[in-house]
Amino acid sequence: MLNFHFYTPTQVVFGKDAEEETGGLVRQFGGQKVLLHYGGKSAKESGLLDRVCRTLEQEGISYVQLGGVKPNPRLSLVREGIDLCRREGVDFILAVGGGSVIDSAKAIGYGLENDCDVWDIFTRKTLPTGCTPIGAVLTIAAAGSEMSDSAVITNEDGWVKRGFNSNYARCRFAVMNPELTYTVSPYQTAAGCTDILMHTFERYFTPVTDAALTDALGEALVRTVIECSRVVMREPRDYNARAQIMWAGSLSHNGLTGCGTLGDWATHQLGHELSAQYDVAHGASLAAVWGSWARYVMGENPARFAQFAVNVMGVSPRSSEEETGRLGILSFEEFLRGIGMPVSIREMGIEADYTVAKELAYGCSFQETRTIGTFRKLGLKDMEAIYLMAK
Repeated sequence: MLNFHFYTPTQVVFGKDAEEETGGLVRQFGGQKVLLHYGGKSAKESGLLDRVCRTLEQEGISYVQLGGVKPNPRLSLVREGIDLCRREGVDFILAVGGGSVIDSAKAIGYGLENDCDVWDIFTRKTLPTGCTPIGAVLTIAAAGSEMSDSAVITNEDGWVKRGFNSNYARCRFAVMNPELTYTVSPYQTAAGCTDILMHTFERYFTPVTDAALTDALGEALVRTVIECSRVVMREPRDYNARAQIMWAGSLSHNGLTGCGTLGDWATHQLGHELSAQYDVAHGASLAAVWGSWARYVMGENPARFAQFAVNVMGVSPRSSEEETGRLGILSFEEFLRGIGMPVSIREMGIEADYTVAKELAYGCSFQETRTIGTFRKLGLKDMEAIYLMAK
């Protein structure tokens, strides 16, 4: 088990009607002029935005609004938000939405607090020295951004997607009412559940093999999300299943399931390039490439995949770890199909021939300037091979 730091400063307010506490939480963390940041029309039509505004008004907190966040949040809206906040004297950013809204809020916070172009932070030309305080009212269980240190933004100039991690951008609080996820579409619910699972996989499939408690936490989380995702596909308003998924989303990406291990993150990098170039749902892009990644790297440590197959997917051990591991991968892909997720790039409507695979790999490798992964280190040719396997 490796040395680790575990830091989770976000205050969580979880349960029915939790959004009614939003104004008091903003006041608690010093907000006096708020940017209310959200996505599309659902936040308005559901009445959630009005309820949140009312809680701010009850605390005497003024606010300005900026909607329009899209999946794979755009740099252009981030820059618009930074300019708005500077004009209005905003000192607190409140994200009402899912991971895309929270990531966009974090990027605005970086840009507002640092004297540089915000994209320079995401390309690591400049390191931030702070971030405007952020809170979140979560409406989609998926990205875990409400408790993580990460944010991912897409630059429309070249459709480049980059992430940045810093404790500066951790939310001061996260308001989490599972009822707010009832109206999320089946496809987006499934994509969110997939993202939660992949956040756990990125930490579970690791070269570190002596972190038994962390392994067990990750395995339990994955089993729970698999079970509950099947439930909500049948019963979208099942509160208990929605609650388990929402809490799992936070725990899967706040560092808990990676304590003492070394994360891989290759699947996320491969998926990021797909979603940047083709603007597909993030969770779907991960589902489309994970099986191919798993088969490509399994030979590095078949025992790890066999453990996953037995402990998580309920596979009976076979004559070899390789066979058991392959059955575990297949079983997980069958689960993904069962909730409506793609397990190949073609299933997202993209024809990934050799030329497309090369272009994706070239972008994923940052123009052949980096490798990805730790379970097995992957270079440009490895990325090409995985994209072709996933076609």
